[in-house]
Amino acid sequence: MISSTDLEQLAEIELQKEEDEEQGRHGYRPDRPPAPRRVSFSQDTSHPYYDVARHGILQVTGDDNYGRKLVIFSSCLMPPSHQLNHHHLLQYLMYTLDQYVESDYTVVYFHHGLRSCNKPSLHWLRNAYREFDRKMSSFHPTNFIRIIWNIFQPLISHKFGKKLTYVNYLSELRDHLSWDQLIIPPDVLRHDERLQAAQKGGPSSKTPPPRPPLPTQQFGVSLQYIAEKNQGVMIPPVMSQTVSYLKDKGLQTEGIFRRSARVQLIKDVQKLYNQGKPVVFEQYGDIHVPAVILKTFLRELPEPLLTFPLYHQIQDIVRVESSLRVTTCKHILERLPEHNYMVLKYLLCFLNMVSQQSIINKMSPSNLACVFGVNLSWPSQGSVSLTSLTPLNIFTEILIEHYHTVFSSRCPRAEVLP
Repeated sequence: MISSTDLEQLAEIELQKEEDEEQGRHGYRPDRPPAPRRVSFSQDTSHPYYDVARHGILQVTGDDNYGRKLVIFSSCLMPPSHQLNHHHLLQYLMYTLDQYVESDYTVVYFHHGLRSCNKPSLHWLRNAYREFDRKMSSFHPTNFIRIIWNIFQPLISHKFGKKLTYVNYLSELRDHLSWDQLIIPPDVLRHDERLQAAQKGGPSSKTPPPRPPLPTQQFGVSLQYIAEKNQGVMIPPVMSQTVSYLKDKGLQTEGIFRRSARVQLIKDVQKLYNQGKPVVFEQYGDIHVPAVILKTFLRELPEPLLTFPLYHQIQDIVRVESSLRVTTCKHILERLPEHNYMVLKYLLCFLNMVSQQSIINKMSPSNLACVFGVNLSWPSQGSVSLTSLTPLNIFTEILIEHYHTVFSSRCPRAEVLP
């Protein structure tokens, strides 16, 4: 039986082999400090973990396919060890994850770029593994990663072990999350291209042409398409049905919208909607199913409900004086196309109802904003970065808390409310 000490030595050997192979293939010197990256990071020097956040190692980029918050950890963005306080890095990691402690989240770990010059100690890795209690995916895993797992396996619950997923190619991400939401460092993209080129039979980087949507399609198509195929109905059926069910059955459910549901179940419900078949939520026995379906519908719109042109105006809300923010939000909403305005007003009317039961369901306007902000607005290029979440959440919280004020100026002719 191999001892823990032997495994640690073996892990060091494997990491050195990776570096030697990388250097041999690409002339890379692992002792050279990493080049500057074009990845968004915190520019706020008042951030409590600015010394770590400024490197962009950790990013929150929206949700995965089933409503779980998506947290990205990129090893290649870690500077040499003497330039980074690893203890502070772990504190920053937990500080970020603690914001979502009451909900499910997915941690994506990009291993490429971990070198002997920038890797944390095994003691640090052990503490990090102990802290994780959610779903985690590791991309481009190597022998080093698998040996590390063997070292820490006795310390980690079987439940956590079942949640860990290894993925060899970036193209496999599409089975788990929205590709467009990811912030992937250029080094990782180049490494993935090299892997696919070197691996015969590896998955093709070419994606098949998209199929035309079904006439009954609900997910992944525009509001206009849904209206045209549903006799001009302005509120998409999937939204009206989930909201109606949750209004009757879920307003007093603690943590509503914070919990996920079984992945296969969500896929099955999406398929029923897209095929135009009836969906009976009572038969699933899980109030979180319609909640996840509603979030998934919003997230899969080709353009966010708040539209691409308004994204930067929403981000600027933090520059507005607190006393003027409600009025500013109202003016921003007045720029929405009428169809988007109607659907948004329908949704926010319902979320305002949910927040009024917050003593029971624990979903205050602030908590709801953390869940729905990233599903209502995102940039046309790239994804929502960690630093973009604050203005997005502030804006969404105002829409929920001050619903009657911000939606008072427009009363569309065909308005529908829950």
